[in-house]
Amino acid sequence: MRLFIDGDAFPNLLKPIVLRTIERLCLNTTAISNKRISIGNAPSIEYIIVDQGADEADHHIVSLCKAGDLVITADIPLADRIISLDAHAIDHRGELYSADNIKQYLAMRNLMESIRESGEMTKGPKPFTAKDAHAFANQLNAFLAKHC
Repeated sequence: MRLFIDGDAFPNLLKPIVLRTIERLCLNTTAISNKRISIGNAPSIEYIIVDQGADEADHHIVSLCKAGDLVITADIPLADRIISLDAHAIDHRGELYSADNIKQYLAMRNLMESIRESGEMTKGPKPFTAKDAHAFANQLNAFLAKHC
């Protein structure tokens, strides 16, 4: 299994959590973004910077991802594409996307996008907190215990 990180909006609070996990399990990891990011220095981490542009990092992740791999992303359309490859996706708040729930998340995301496009003001996402980081760490550890 390879770990992919959608690095464009990766929260700083998660970087030490993920780095410890990568080092502990010697997990082959690829962080892909359209700007320079750093999760940390470990021999098993590869950094790829893609061209600027909407979804360039997403397309690159999908092109490399194989069945059984894990992608960390908050991008629901990307998670949907990953699930269709029989791979796995976890969001920054610890939600494990699956074939059973991804279409529901995608429908809600699309509904909210159409509401915003119609001019309606909506609330953005809640601020990312230490509680979210803890939920992510728990989900990541549970997933890896089951799949590694």
